[in-house]
Amino acid sequence: MLGDVRVRSQVGFEPERRGSHPYLYVDFRTLHSRPEAARPVSARNVRRLLSFQRYLHSSRFFHGIPANNPLGYILDDDFTGQAKLMLQKVGNWNFDIFLFDRLTNGNSLVNLTFHLFNTYGLIELFQLDMVKLRRFLVMIQEDYHCQNPYHNAVHAADVTQAMYCYLQEPKLAETLTSCDLLLGLLAAATHDLDHPGVNQPFLIKTDHYLAALYKNSSVLENHHWKSAVGLLRESDLLSHLPTEDRLNMEERLGSLILATDISRQNDYLSEFRTHLDKGDLCLTNGGHRHFILQMALKCADICNPCRPWKLSKQWSEKVTEEFFHQGDIERKHNLEVTPLCDRQSNSVANIQIGFMAYVVEPLFVEWSRFSDTRLSQTMMSHLSLNKQGWNEGRDKQEASSSRASEEQRTPATKDSNSKVLPQGSKGS
Repeated sequence: MLGDVRVRSQVGFEPERRGSHPYLYVDFRTLHSRPEAARPVSARNVRRLLSFQRYLHSSRFFHGIPANNPLGYILDDDFTGQAKLMLQKVGNWNFDIFLFDRLTNGNSLVNLTFHLFNTYGLIELFQLDMVKLRRFLVMIQEDYHCQNPYHNAVHAADVTQAMYCYLQEPKLAETLTSCDLLLGLLAAATHDLDHPGVNQPFLIKTDHYLAALYKNSSVLENHHWKSAVGLLRESDLLSHLPTEDRLNMEERLGSLILATDISRQNDYLSEFRTHLDKGDLCLTNGGHRHFILQMALKCADICNPCRPWKLSKQWSEKVTEEFFHQGDIERKHNLEVTPLCDRQSNSVANIQIGFMAYVVEPLFVEWSRFSDTRLSQTMMSHLSLNKQGWNEGRDKQEASSSRASEEQRTPATKDSNSKVLPQGSKGS
């Protein structure tokens, strides 16, 4: 199945491929672009890399690394000060990924994932070359588009941190193998790799070549998976493993990432609910463990409403900003505006209330049935409080809009400069 990973040199947002698009003016490289001049790139690099993000932004991470001591840089310089102190509490549910990203100068995904690999002893267990691992993580981080308000490397780092919290839950910690842990962290870090900042319906209705390549099915998720496999192969991170094992890991990685397709939410939820009703989940079974990893990644991907309000609100505003940006592009180019992306008929509160009620809560209710722990109780508590917060905000906004409309309908009967005498007083 993975023979078509050669599309690493084909599936990128390459300028020459855009000639087949009917909407030539929809340039994905500038969806959320800033007025910065792109660096000149060689044709060789363009052919070699999958994503346009990689050839628009050359690596900043290795600039200035002393050539004679790369490991010293990896092990010492990054983990200092407040960032190092934060990593000591990386398993806390209130971990502030925004603060951590600032403390690491925008390198939260690299530092967090490297730390977790080291924490679990995966570097030694799988005999990973630390320089190759670091290079691989840097490539992952750079393949996320920092211009995206939501689907960027900080989101990937946040999902990876949440995934770690779930991997620490007793039922999983007692049964997961080292391979499960490796794949769980890799899937979390790469699950939205090279996300263009628009959704699948947008790609389909603009006849984007990715939609054609994946036959309009899990378009983005397939692209994230194949992009991740491309980086694994380019970095040679797992090249020392037997070919059969390596291919099996790539397959399982794809199965995890594909599970994040929100359009298949009900399928996974129904299967999860059936297992819980029957009580037949056995985590000594490899297939069942993999399914639970899929569910854990799905939870990590959409856990923002279950975070403390301060964090949850920021994520809500960022994802809505990205939705509305897509809607603006659709309106600008006379495309049908996706209802969720229409800023004229939607608000952050309305979007979040619906998302919590129909997507988040049903999933986390079942996860709490599976893993009834303090963490699950905390998440459900935050979810309830956040729902209340958005409902109150919406009610205030609607009341304010209603008052404003009423004032507009009521004509002024007095000159604003005239004095109105109280009732019963004598007129002049």
